[in-house]
Amino acid sequence: MKKILLIILAILIFAMMFTACSNKNSLSTVGEIEGDPQEVPLEVDEEGELEIEDIPKEIDLQALRPNEAGEIMVLMYHHIREPEAEWSRTPDNFRRDLQELYENGYRPISLVDYATGSINTEVGYTPVVLTLDDGNQNNFNMIQNNQGDWDIDPDSAVGILVDFHEKHPDFPLEATFFINGGTPFGQAEWVEYKLNYIVEKGMDIGNHTYTHINFTNTTAEKIQEELGRLNNFVKQYLPEYEVNTLALPFGSKPKDTSLAPFLVEGEYEGEKYQHIAILEVGWDPYKSPFDKAFDPSRIRRVRASETKVDGVGIYDWMKALDQGGRLRYISDGDANTVTVPEKYRDKLLEEIEDKNIRNYTLD
Repeated sequence: MKKILLIILAILIFAMMFTACSNKNSLSTVGEIEGDPQEVPLEVDEEGELEIEDIPKEIDLQALRPNEAGEIMVLMYHHIREPEAEWSRTPDNFRRDLQELYENGYRPISLVDYATGSINTEVGYTPVVLTLDDGNQNNFNMIQNNQGDWDIDPDSAVGILVDFHEKHPDFPLEATFFINGGTPFGQAEWVEYKLNYIVEKGMDIGNHTYTHINFTNTTAEKIQEELGRLNNFVKQYLPEYEVNTLALPFGSKPKDTSLAPFLVEGEYEGEKYQHIAILEVGWDPYKSPFDKAFDPSRIRRVRASETKVDGVGIYDWMKALDQGGRLRYISDGDANTVTVPEKYRDKLLEEIEDKNIRNYTLD
């Protein structure tokens, strides 16, 4: 009997030692990944479960001087072709624009990410949004090579963007192509391929109305037809894709302001549409998405041109943003945190959903 009791006691002691070792190993693992578990701030969610609080990434604030209250350029292109003109950028000048943006610390983000404040630009860099209107063939052209195969025209906008990204992987392949109905990008036999290619590459398709209508004098029915028809047209080729951005043709809006809500959402032939960003023509950089005055239905754009821009073209604004004539957005590299110098804190919303707000004092 005594022998049996000793065996049972030995088993209990062994079990206790094993449990202690297991717990120690678990805490050690947490400590290695998350830091000392006793120092990680914890909070209880609505269901009574503990959550680890998001902690802003540590960066050298004085050296990098992030300012996410600054302005962002939404660049507006139309044709990419020869010769250079008011609404045309030559292929070489388009390449130069991308190179200048790259060398001056700009990195493309999607229009959707800008409008929703989902900015994950590398720390110390400035987001920029690239947009191209009208779905011109020179935006995305297919050409036949000497072997009889078809290639993307290297002098088209898509060809240039893809090539630049391949040479500079840290310059994201982000752009929104605002198209009309019919035969976007020309070449009817290639429409499906082109639309799918753009989306598969991570770029976007935007609504520019079906017929490029001027909205100044129109009706609720016509607005919904123009926007809904284009939306339904795209779904023929991309049934799972959501067209949720709009560039206003001619920058036009209905004189009857009661019709403005139909630019945001509506319905046509049983299919609903909704736009989370509406772009004007505009002449200057627009506000941070965290700015109190930011309005995603009134986003202004910058003419990506050097012809007849009256001092408000792409290079005029790059100079102003670089020299302090306008407040430049500088990313903190943390999509979950909005960082601003203390003196600009009043520009921001009091609270920003799902974001930490970090203020600091500039030396």
